Formats: sequence, C-alpha cells, structure tokens
Amino acid sequence: MKQFVHFFIRSSVAAISTGTIGLISFFALNQIFLLSSVYALSGGAVVYFTMKSITAHQFLKQNKLTRKEYSYIKKNLEQASKKIKRLRKSLLNVRTVASIKQNLEILRVVNKIYSITKNEPRRFYLVEQFYYSHLDSMVEISEKYVFLVGQPKKNHEISTSLSETRSTMSSLAETVEKDLYDILEKDIDHLQFELDVAKLTIDKTNKR
Repeated sequence: MKQFVHFFIRSSVAAISTGTIGLISFFALNQIFLLSSVYALSGGAVVYFTMKSITAHQFLKQNKLTRKEYSYIKKNLEQASKKIKRLRKSLLNVRTVASIKQNLEILRVVNKIYSITKNEPRRFYLVEQFYYSHLDSMVEISEKYVFLVGQPKKNHEISTSLSETRSTMSSLAETVEKDLYDILEKDIDHLQFELDVAKLTIDKTNKR
C-alpha cells in the first residue's frame, strides 16, 4: 500500500512538473513546441527519479539497511512470494474437513510473516529459517500430499505416507507460528512494558 502511495505521489508531482516546465518553455522562453516537449518530459523524468531515489534512501535509512542488504532480502522475498503461491495452491486443493481449518491457519500465518517482512525488511533476519527452510519444507510436503491424495487407489504404503504427512504438516504449522512470534517478539515485549506502565499509573491514581 505504501509503495502505491509513493508511486502515486511521485507520478503526480512529475506530471505537474512536466506540465509546468512545458508551459514555461513554450510561453515564457518562446521555445518551439517540440523543444518545449523535450524539456518538459526530461524535467518530469528528473523529478520522478529524484523523488524515487530520495524515497528509497529514506526507506533504507529507516530500516537500517545497506543497498546490498536490501537487494539480498528483496531477492529472497521475491522467491518466497512464488513459493507461497505454490503453497496456497496445494493447501486449498486439500478439501478434507480435518485439514481445511489447519491449512487456512497456515496460510494466514505464512502471509502475515511475509507481509511484515516486506513492510519492514530488517525483520528478515529474525526469521531467516522461515525463508531458508520452513517455507520450502511446507511447499514440498504439501505438493506431495496433494499428489498422493489424488491417487485413485490407496494401498497401505500410501495411506501411511498420508498419515505421516499430515502429522508433519501439523508440526510445521507449530513451527511457523513460532516464526511469527519471533518476528513479533519485540512488539509484544514493548506492548507488555506499556501495559505495565499503564497499570502502575492507574494504581497510583486510585491510591490518591
């Protein structure tokens, strides 16, 4: 959402700058229309990319990241986005009553981790195992589970594999919930501190 707002602001300012430069060049400086258009478009482009550069610099400064670090995190997030789409496709294809609730909860937690990291990329370092291992495991296991469920006939081995897979997915669901806690731990601690302060303030007020 923030990216769209920034893009909208940059585009609006660049469009206004393009129009202003074009009018000044054509009417005030008496330049021909073609040359005025070139000046206008060039000026608008300079304004747009200058604002984009400033916004990117502020974003990196706010998140305490270097360009190299952000580029690395962004690459991992792009890969994670593709994996989450695969995971969503697999989990939503499993329509057993016992699995629906768990699968929806897994997707909710996974999307929340991704969303937080995308908005605050510095937090990537708090959940590296999620991006390097846990997400990959969930994608691979869920896709194999869908494949086995789709078999017309299920022998003992397939049934056993399905049972083990469901158990493993339950364990992974708990693992990603822990990942979510890890990425939110500082916020939870800060909130608890604020609550403790508020309680002390209320107690002092009531004792007066």
